[in-house]
Amino acid sequence: MKLYPLFADLAGRRVLVVGGGAVAERKAAMLLEAGAAVVVGAPSISPALAAWAAAGRINLRAGEFEDAWLDACWLVIAATGEPLLNRRIATLAARRRLFVNVVDDAELSSFQVPAVIDRAPVTIAISSGGAAPVLARLLRERLEAWLDPALGPLAALAARWRARIRRRLPELGARRRFYERLLTGAVPALLRRGQPALAEAEAERLLADSPVASVGSVTLVGAGPGDPGLLTLRGHRALHEADVILYDRLVSPEVLALARRDAERVEVGKEAGNHHVTQERIHELMLAHARAGHRVVRLKGGDPFVFGRGGEELEYLRAHGVPYEVVPGITAALACAAYAGVPLTHRDHAQSVRLVTAHCRRSHDTVDWAALAQERQTLAVYMGVSELATLQERLLIHGRAPATPFALVENGSRPEQRVVTGTLARLPQLAQAHAVRSPALLILGEVAALAPALAWFGEPPLGEAAPAGVSSIAMSASASAR
Repeated sequence: MKLYPLFADLAGRRVLVVGGGAVAERKAAMLLEAGAAVVVGAPSISPALAAWAAAGRINLRAGEFEDAWLDACWLVIAATGEPLLNRRIATLAARRRLFVNVVDDAELSSFQVPAVIDRAPVTIAISSGGAAPVLARLLRERLEAWLDPALGPLAALAARWRARIRRRLPELGARRRFYERLLTGAVPALLRRGQPALAEAEAERLLADSPVASVGSVTLVGAGPGDPGLLTLRGHRALHEADVILYDRLVSPEVLALARRDAERVEVGKEAGNHHVTQERIHELMLAHARAGHRVVRLKGGDPFVFGRGGEELEYLRAHGVPYEVVPGITAALACAAYAGVPLTHRDHAQSVRLVTAHCRRSHDTVDWAALAQERQTLAVYMGVSELATLQERLLIHGRAPATPFALVENGSRPEQRVVTGTLARLPQLAQAHAVRSPALLILGEVAALAPALAWFGEPPLGEAAPAGVSSIAMSASASAR
């Protein structure tokens, strides 16, 4: 974030606008709406500015800009259309530690004037940091069409009821839950229909029925593979409702940034050989926060029920009487395959998919390797980077062909995604040559041969030449697509 968002109270405070044309007129109009004491200075001014000056709405400084115009000002806007004069104004304002906006010159400006959506007392400001004002205006137009017209009256009702709500619900968690019901239930619908008395009565009923103590709960949320666009709508809503978020190492910062800003975030990440927070400790944290009345989100990479130990956590919560729910996520096998251009099933190559974890060495002797080594199926191997040599050895021993194609997808769906392709015969060597690191998913089977031709996201796959089995038609299509 380059700019710090700030809403300034300018009521009665002097703001200088240098310039007398249409742009200065627009800036002055916005400042007047905010209650500022507007001073406009220019050799000549527009008819509207002249009318405002005659009516006493603005103070006029006629003539060329003078340093004294800056006296007692809080903000300055330079809208002269003269680059040298604008630069001089910006320099003098900076010396006085005054914030200045130079119209159409982000480099000289110490603050930007955003595109504004007015739903008084709610104000929404959109800024591109001065880089793309037209984009900010476009976003404003789209949001204007989307925002409920009852938003302003709803905020005004909440403001009138604030003291009563705090007296009735002194606990923060209970108060927050009441506001969620107030702001999303029948009250806004009644205000939208122009029935403020009924809206007030409904707010009264909601407040009287609200429990004074909040009840804690845990929601297991699948964060998906990393691309925040793949988080489900229900998962997004859960993050906005959470008081506490217990998140794994594989949860991307972009997904975590979607959570409510004041939610407590606790990293409980685990990786092979490094359990700085044990599963037992995670259980204890969920229970402690839920019993404190918090809404807890247990945020897991991928899907909670696919090698995520979500079942163990639900068993623990159920045994201790904690309410819970599960929000599924897009698991790595689906996401990595899609973003690498690998169809997990294809009627010409594979009619089944097996999801396998290589995380536990002790489980190797219990795996049905003969079944995994069968042809015309796809293996999606989780957490297998450190076990590639063992996987290769066991599969080859049990009959999987050395020429079987693979695609190793590192950081699937993220900007830094890499895909390494090759054949089973050289799987560990190619992974080592390209320094593949966790998180990475191994896709093994005939369908992996399609990755070089069907890849669409990120850089082209790395590795040997395109594996055998990719048709010339597919290769030609890939070349034309690129």
